Amino acid sequence: MENINRPFCILNPNAPPELSQFAFLIGRWKFDAKFRSPNGECQTFRRTCLGEYILDGYAIADEYKMFGPSGELLVLGTNFRVYDSTKQMWNIKWLNALQGTWTDLTSEEFGGARFDGQSVSYVFKAESGAQWAFTRASYTNISKTHFTWRGEKSDDGKSWTEFMVIECDRISE
Repeated sequence: MENINRPFCILNPNAPPELSQFAFLIGRWKFDAKFRSPNGECQTFRRTCLGEYILDGYAIADEYKMFGPSGELLVLGTNFRVYDSTKQMWNIKWLNALQGTWTDLTSEEFGGARFDGQSVSYVFKAESGAQWAFTRASYTNISKTHFTWRGEKSDDGKSWTEFMVIECDRISE
């Protein structure tokens, strides 16, 4: 196996150009997640993320860790992002390492990933055990040093309530 000694690998020039739509995730990030619990109480969690091109620059992996107030690990997982040029749609899967489960984040059933200028969003079925049926994830305020991730929940896929907002800032190398 080839040893790659460059940070975060690079986008393969033969990869679908759409892969660059998520290039803003590449790098190291730190952020606080503001989570609203079902009873309306707000909690803040520290998070880190590492985004990098993988598989010879044909895919993006972004690894998330979230810690509770006492430093306990609450979330550990990776999103895998790849563009299917034949179907002209994104395949994004979430691997929850703590539970050993996979979630399809961009199924055709819900319209896949939607790009609107400087934002992207997608809807997926919530993981089992969630108190709602659907989750909508949106990335906005995207720049080289910052982006906002917003999570909304819904029981019917029509009316949405915000449950988490994350302001992400790039960590200097």
